[in-house]
Amino acid sequence: MMRDPDLLTFTLLALLTACRHDRAEDLGPAGPSVTPYELGRPYYFPELQIPADDPLTVEGIALGRRLYYDPILSTGGPLAGLSCSSCHNQSLSFSVPNNGPSVLPHVNLAWSRNFLWNGKVQGDLEDIMCFEVEEFFQVDLNVLRNHPVYPDRFRDAFGEVEITGTLVEKALAQWFRRLVSSNSRFDSYLRHEIEFTTSEFNGMMVFMTETGDCFHCHGIPLMTDNAFHNIGLDSAFTPADQGRYLVTGDPADLGAFKAPTLRNVALTAPYMHDGRFQTLEEVVEHYDSGVNPSPSLDPIMTKPGQQIHLGLNPMQKADLLAFLHTLTDDSFITDTALASPF
Repeated sequence: MMRDPDLLTFTLLALLTACRHDRAEDLGPAGPSVTPYELGRPYYFPELQIPADDPLTVEGIALGRRLYYDPILSTGGPLAGLSCSSCHNQSLSFSVPNNGPSVLPHVNLAWSRNFLWNGKVQGDLEDIMCFEVEEFFQVDLNVLRNHPVYPDRFRDAFGEVEITGTLVEKALAQWFRRLVSSNSRFDSYLRHEIEFTTSEFNGMMVFMTETGDCFHCHGIPLMTDNAFHNIGLDSAFTPADQGRYLVTGDPADLGAFKAPTLRNVALTAPYMHDGRFQTLEEVVEHYDSGVNPSPSLDPIMTKPGQQIHLGLNPMQKADLLAFLHTLTDDSFITDTALASPF
């Protein structure tokens, strides 16, 4: 899930409908002998809804992990030689280096129903994986079928079945559900295991109150509302900056993009849909003094008296940055179980 190619919406909708139609038809009647996998999550995370026809299994997750890191996914398409991991580096919270394209990190997407910057794919993880397999990577299934390893791996995960696009999507969806980040310094604070420094605590107060106004779009615990907002990046919108409007056609959605999770945000530069900001300091400065008015500006960006700037002082900005750094989950970016299996 690297970039957001320009595809006709009606074509995508037809594709997603087809994916849903045959999703349940690939599993053999007896079903595979698999090992159920229990996904751990903090008590303060929302309950996870997992489709009944794609339960988490040790074998399915292992297969999805291998596919995620294997350039074989792109053998038959225009992205030959690339894997999902080519644009989603674990050490950067499964995002790209700050000199690369701006991509949404692969973090806690199991709780998302809107995918890509403008949300043109909606549903569950199987739906966005359908987009990736069918349209983005254009996976050549014959390459998988004739591979010396993959037929056995698919058999382990799904039983005696022919390798299909739907099964590739299911395996990848299981892997994406496994990519849970929930062990940052902030999580330790929520679990009453540590105390924040004065600066971190004050930054949290800026974040969680109208002083900084961050919490409306980036609330606890996922640090995103998974919705779309025009945050005043522009006053006029080129096609590349129209965002959600390209999907809905509603003028109120001009310039609205998905609010990314702020978990591991210190690792996921560049920021915004077009990567215009290279540092968190630039991001904070935008919200503080750089918001541009427009008819579709999200109402949450407007302060009492119709002001659109925060007016933070240097100490408040420094404290806010200190808090944002508490969202870094070092265990997530170093977990060998999430690294390449090759």
